[in-house]
Amino acid sequence: MIELVGLTKRFGNFNAVEDLTLLVPAGQIFGLLGPNGAGKTTTLRIMAGLLAPTRGKVFIDGISLEKEPEKAKRIIGFIPDRPYLYEKLTGLEFMKLTADLYQVEDKTFEEKAPSLLKLFSLTPWADELIESYSHGMKQRLIFCCALLHDPKVIIVDEPTVGLDPAGIRLLKEILKEKARKGTTVFISTHSLPFAEATCDLIGILNRGHIIAKGTLPEIKERTGLEGGALEEVFLKLTAGEMEP
Repeated sequence: MIELVGLTKRFGNFNAVEDLTLLVPAGQIFGLLGPNGAGKTTTLRIMAGLLAPTRGKVFIDGISLEKEPEKAKRIIGFIPDRPYLYEKLTGLEFMKLTADLYQVEDKTFEEKAPSLLKLFSLTPWADELIESYSHGMKQRLIFCCALLHDPKVIIVDEPTVGLDPAGIRLLKEILKEKARKGTTVFISTHSLPFAEATCDLIGILNRGHIIAKGTLPEIKERTGLEGGALEEVFLKLTAGEMEP
């Protein structure tokens, strides 16, 4: 479960995120949508513990990220939009480094690493240096690393970047399966079709404020676009035709 309470992040005189309050139950996939500069990546970095909020609280499975950061981060799998990798390591070496950071036992790593590499079609490149990987391969490697410790919460920034159609379909299946088993998934994406096909709940962020949240049918009903696509709803809301 993820809970954000009054989350605010200010850079100088600019509020990137302002008074953001959300509750995502366990086993749900939440999609955070918004135009460029809306505050999506800032929100995810705060949730992952990479940025400190100006004010507000983040709770991960009931654990305060402020008071118990290590305990909270231990149950998070974070996938950034731009993977940060040590490119002079092989894929398998980087996975082992990640496993050690999360205190995954050697036996567990030896069991899980091969299956994850196979799942993400990286087995043939496991012993190749990461510097030789394509962007899509790097993205898939980050997913392998993020799932090694069986996180209760998965936070993903732009999950489809660099992935081909087969990779996107695989990712949808994996995230839905994780949610069915009780994992909470929080996604920020510009891909409206991906969000529409994957997310149980959606929030639309604009200029640091949530202007709509709920299930897709609920948001469509609110905008008077019950028969419309998510794209129509998104454009109507972010164009300022609806009051927050």
